[in-house]
Amino acid sequence: MTTELQEIANTEEKPLLPGQPDPTKEAELAAQILLDQGQEHSIETPHGLLHVTVHGTGNTRRPPILTFHDVGLEHKSCFSTLFKFEEMQEIVKGFTVIHIDAPGQEEGAAAYPLGYQYASLEQLAEMIPAVLQYFNARTVIGVGVGAGANILSNFSLNNPDLVEGLVLINIDAHARGWMDWAAHKLTTLTSSITEQILSHLFSQEELSANTELVQCHRERISKAPNLYNMELFWKSYNSRRDLNMDRSSTLKCPVMLVVGDQAPHEEAAVECNSKLDPTTTSFLKMADGGGLPQLTQPSKLTEAFKYFIQGMGYMASSCMTRLSRSRTASLTSALSMDGSRSRSRTLSQGSLSGQMPPSPSHTMEVSC
Repeated sequence: MTTELQEIANTEEKPLLPGQPDPTKEAELAAQILLDQGQEHSIETPHGLLHVTVHGTGNTRRPPILTFHDVGLEHKSCFSTLFKFEEMQEIVKGFTVIHIDAPGQEEGAAAYPLGYQYASLEQLAEMIPAVLQYFNARTVIGVGVGAGANILSNFSLNNPDLVEGLVLINIDAHARGWMDWAAHKLTTLTSSITEQILSHLFSQEELSANTELVQCHRERISKAPNLYNMELFWKSYNSRRDLNMDRSSTLKCPVMLVVGDQAPHEEAAVECNSKLDPTTTSFLKMADGGGLPQLTQPSKLTEAFKYFIQGMGYMASSCMTRLSRSRTASLTSALSMDGSRSRSRTLSQGSLSGQMPPSPSHTMEVSC
């Protein structure tokens, strides 16, 4: 009996023949490919189906990072550059990432019929709780851009207990005024849908320079088979209601506002910042960030996001491998490292140059 067992053991230890596939390695490769591509889901909500893509290992000890894209984009074109950035891997390896595509905006989506009644931004926000329930997520950390930032803010205002933190890029919390409405009407008569969306996504400097990024998105949008769907989402965004945020009725979670220093949404982001609680809000104004800083400045945004996550108590300072000691020392005094939500998570120009930051009772701007 012993001899037979030994023979069996020896047989299992024999190396694979040349050219013979290794089942273990194949399984690992398949799992990695699945992880990179993400798992796609169609989730039923009170206002229709949502296309959702999930990346990660399903870590239940941390809230998932939930993203919502802007008009003219879907989750890949809006977030892939940021979430695939090398330094960002320090964050995403410890979190599940849930990307939501607004209805009809995902790649390969069929065009809606003429006259289709598209959901309002408020209704899109009402679809998010079904996503959390589907994945058994108790809370999330939201990352939204433009229209997505508005939607996630609306969701957080109505469901404060479900949101632990928000990163809002290019947010405009106001409904269109009469002057804006008239200007938009004039623009619709003189510009194509593609150009209207591009003027929303990019700064005037980027459009005038006709950068490679602008050219790429112009071609992608103009040739999109679901361009009519984008138009419906665009009209929904332009019909948004005021979020009615003020110091007494505002977002209850830590918030990081991000905008490019010459972006079309700079003034709106500055005004939104003035209405939020300064003890839980940081405002990052990015030099040379353009209209889409998550695409043009992923390194700077990743660095700021790391400190934001760290301030919530989800990343140890030892994980901040890329940053120099001087910058770590100066910035961590402004961004709380002990997870306390009562301290201001602020950045200042002084902190970035190694000087002591100002009092944490005020939200400051930073051009980095």
